[in-house]
Amino acid sequence: MYVMRPTDPTKAACRDNWTPQDQATFAEHRANLERLKDEGALILAGSAREVGGGGPAICIIEVDSEAEAQRIFAAEPFIKRGFATGTLHPYHIAISRNEL
Repeated sequence: MYVMRPTDPTKAACRDNWTPQDQATFAEHRANLERLKDEGALILAGSAREVGGGGPAICIIEVDSEAEAQRIFAAEPFIKRGFATGTLHPYHIAISRNEL
């Protein structure tokens, strides 16, 4: 699982003021998540809906090794382009509404 926080919460809260580079970064981020989903690595991704845009976003992935998780995290467009900071954490699902 990796957790991200926007480097500029105000910008994250309102896409109206995004630059073309910000928009391209979001498109790359979204495409990356879709690819991970299609490959079977992404379990879920989403963000907190906190006022002001400062809430965290999480991506829960399932991979075979820590090295693979680190590779995925390092390739995250929001992290690479400085739109967000992030941390990578081992994660285990203990209870789920649906069988995973």
